[in-house]
Amino acid sequence: MSFYQSPKSISAYDAKFEAQKIAFAPVSFQVARCLSQFGLLAQIDKAGEAGISLTELTNNNDLSEYAIHVLLDMGLSMGIFWCKDELYRLDKTGYFLLHDDMASKNLNFIHDVCYQGLFELEASLKQGNAAGLKHLGDWDTIYPGLSQLPEQTKRSWFEFDHYYSDHAFDSLLPMIFKSKPQHIVDVGGNTGKWAFACTGYDANVNVTIMDLPGQLAVAMENARNNMVNDRVFPFETDLLDPSKPFFEGGDLYWMSQFLDCFSKQQIITILKRTVAAMKPNSELCILETYWDRQPYEAGAYCVNATSLYFTAIANGYSRMYHSKDMLKMISEAGLYVDEDIDNIGLGHTLLRCKVKP
Repeated sequence: MSFYQSPKSISAYDAKFEAQKIAFAPVSFQVARCLSQFGLLAQIDKAGEAGISLTELTNNNDLSEYAIHVLLDMGLSMGIFWCKDELYRLDKTGYFLLHDDMASKNLNFIHDVCYQGLFELEASLKQGNAAGLKHLGDWDTIYPGLSQLPEQTKRSWFEFDHYYSDHAFDSLLPMIFKSKPQHIVDVGGNTGKWAFACTGYDANVNVTIMDLPGQLAVAMENARNNMVNDRVFPFETDLLDPSKPFFEGGDLYWMSQFLDCFSKQQIITILKRTVAAMKPNSELCILETYWDRQPYEAGAYCVNATSLYFTAIANGYSRMYHSKDMLKMISEAGLYVDEDIDNIGLGHTLLRCKVKP
């Protein structure tokens, strides 16, 4: 990581401008979303180098000229468009807002899942709980309520969650199956996408998904739809409740974007329970995005921003961790890292762990 280790090379004038951008960031966010929702980005993109006038945009849209004009003006200030001879053209930032899947998934997640709740960030930081979660439902954490979220909110949550892990699957599967596991335990498997990727890759492997009842119901319905319910099995538990069972004897335990949902002490407890359930030759594979392992500053920015979702919305105490913190917790739980592989997919790290001798 070459960034964040020295002062930025930026003039005082530009730094002051950046400060104003931060002050008006909620305005910029909502303008970007409205430009997308109302089709203005797509219309201006379609016009190409010829550009398109305010009058033409108004004639082809249900919004008033006033509404379109205020959005366009702010879009110019945000670098989304440029305008010459009263003709608007899409600039590079606007192009990526329109065409980049990552930007789309991030924007929908922040708007549908996080935006209202982030107003409670100050209270969440003071109280140590997710004060913003009340905008989504009456739960202690978001996880029991995932299956109960409104459809659009649920879609945005899962599309955000799956987008990053899905991009890692193709390169991960050969790594995971090089040890030829016969039984994989997917800890916190959500909708079962990893389980189905495994059963599609290896015709003989069985997968047990450990999760809360709501997520398991969805996962098993998906297993039936994928016709692998004879090889994908549910294991209902609450990983934060030591009185609940933990699946024993798996060849490979899999935790993908899972441990970031817990506090440090909870992670150590879960890892110790995993160690107790593992056979002497079992493996634990942990897939996470660590901000300090990102190859580009944009990745670290997104990962660090995601931490505040956990603070205000998800639970109030977990985060996206620094890799050194995770390595310490792994060691404290009685494991050692046999393989440490960076730059998988869109910035994931795979830690392949075994029980200390």
